[in-house]
Amino acid sequence: MTHFSKRFKAAAALALCAVLAACSSLPASLPSSATPESSAAPASSSSAPAADGELLTVRFLDVGQADSALIRCGDDAMLIDGGNVADSSLVAAVLQSEGLDTLDVVAATHAHEDHVGGLSGALNVCTAQRVIAPVTQYDSQAFSDFVRYTEAQGLSVEVPAAGDTFSLGGAQVTVLGPVQEYDDTNNTSLVLRVDFGGTSFLFTGDMERDAEEDLLAQWGEEALRADVLKVGHHGSDTSTSYPFLRAVMPQIAVISVGAGNSYGHPDDAVLSRLSDEGAAVYRTDECGDVTVVSDGETLTVTTQKHTAPDAGASSFPASSASVASADEESYIGNLNSKKFHLPSCSSLPKEDNRIYFATRDAAVEAGYTPCGLCNP
Repeated sequence: MTHFSKRFKAAAALALCAVLAACSSLPASLPSSATPESSAAPASSSSAPAADGELLTVRFLDVGQADSALIRCGDDAMLIDGGNVADSSLVAAVLQSEGLDTLDVVAATHAHEDHVGGLSGALNVCTAQRVIAPVTQYDSQAFSDFVRYTEAQGLSVEVPAAGDTFSLGGAQVTVLGPVQEYDDTNNTSLVLRVDFGGTSFLFTGDMERDAEEDLLAQWGEEALRADVLKVGHHGSDTSTSYPFLRAVMPQIAVISVGAGNSYGHPDDAVLSRLSDEGAAVYRTDECGDVTVVSDGETLTVTTQKHTAPDAGASSFPASSASVASADEESYIGNLNSKKFHLPSCSSLPKEDNRIYFATRDAAVEAGYTPCGLCNP
């Protein structure tokens, strides 16, 4: 488990506020159940402290060569992408293991199967309050099924506009892109920024360089700054350009990628750029599920597999990160039962169902309860 102190500056939020306020032609916030905000909301949300005791938890699911992330804050939950069609049962099982029967927002970043395919499984086991995507039609069975499951709940797929905002518990979600129309489906990806207290997350789907340049031109560098970056397009060299990365300046970069994939993802050039930036890189092919928890000031990273972060981790100054060694990780959690154990416990979960904690408090804060057998 790794802890990261807050590095995000309020200036970024103020810059985003200024740009939003200037863009009076942008459509209003999304309708429906998530609480709409005014165009000036990003500054107040990102600079305000998190509610006492409230946590934001982002779980990047290991869905192979695909994307899926579950975000929980207070009583609210949002699922961004659902992996491939073959991942439907996995995504559904995760939601059920989390005790979820309602999702406040289901977001498909774009229409490709490796992002929208498994959302049918999520919509089969959870009631959605809102479903968003950059398009409402796309010529594929996976997208058609996604629309069918949405409509079966009496909902329609909504297309948000750049500048729309809505609340998720004590967090605020801002739709930053796409800011133009594109022929390339990857570039149509919804770009979502999640601010919680003084921490921020940026989800970019499969956005490539052209859309990155347009996003920079629209919002400016300061407004894109974020502590955690979901790296675009599984670490392809078509994304995560130097100008974009210098604007975001992430402390943590998460790459959702399949082991031994035929695309060569993540590309060495992308890993090099992330290393130059000093970001700690977590890859789902190496780490399994990657969970980042924010209390509004500090980010804590735990991984399903006992794996240290990849390129760039050693670039952090000692004051910015405290990395637990293997000896310090003295508690083992069960991802399915949400119980944590002593390493000597006779009922330890299998390796692929484990999560490691450096302290008992960290396990409890992550929502795990002590095993009744070993009484950790």
